[in-house]
Amino acid sequence: MRRLVPLLLASLLLAAPAHAEQDLLLGADMGSAAMTKAEMTRADVEALIAKADGKPIDLSDKALAGLDLSGLNLKGANLRTARLNKANLRGADLSGANLEQAWFIKADLSGAKLVGAKMFGITARDANLSGADLSRSMPIGDFKGANMSGATLVDLKGGADIKNQSMGLMRAVFVSVNLKGANLKGANLGRSRLEYADLTDADLTNVVLMGSDLSGANLTGATVAGADFKNVDVTAARLIDLKGQDSAKDWSARVNVDRAITQVSN
Repeated sequence: MRRLVPLLLASLLLAAPAHAEQDLLLGADMGSAAMTKAEMTRADVEALIAKADGKPIDLSDKALAGLDLSGLNLKGANLRTARLNKANLRGADLSGANLEQAWFIKADLSGAKLVGAKMFGITARDANLSGADLSRSMPIGDFKGANMSGATLVDLKGGADIKNQSMGLMRAVFVSVNLKGANLKGANLGRSRLEYADLTDADLTNVVLMGSDLSGANLTGATVAGADFKNVDVTAARLIDLKGQDSAKDWSARVNVDRAITQVSN
């Protein structure tokens, strides 16, 4: 059964229509042991780390759901297609790790380091990434409902690659994500999905938002200096008390501007 999981993921990715949510939950048995159980203990993982003597460990395709891996050094670890739903990775170091097609549904990654991590096809719905550092990471996956409040996403590479259609038009899905006070300076979120995201007081300096969907998002108090708003859908988005608006790029090229909320109603 475990060997079938990556094949299932690949087939779902290939079959998904461009805007049909790249929803990897469709057809997946979320109640199976592969998704809800752990085949290793924390002690087993610690033993692998010790044996590796500073080299990245291989946990690819492992069932690690619910496991306490908090504070561990998992730099560069291979966790491709691993299942870590509801796992505790609070304060863990996953810098440079391969998290492609991995599952982190409702996982706790608060304060974790994910600098430069590869996340193509990741599913991290409702995960807690508050205060985490995702700088220079590649989160081309599903973070719907995640908590990223106070997170660092500097130079994040989440823009959809329209030139690469081998696995469909994958993009960063930040629908209903809490990004209050997050630092997104220089991030690429082109063509990303940010509907109903909470970007209150977030720093969007020089962020590429071109072609993204900000419908219903809350940008109250956000800094948008140098941010690219070309073809950004702002339907019902709250664009109130923005900082640096005068220097935002292609501000006049937003979509559905007349339906945005630009002042607080009395």
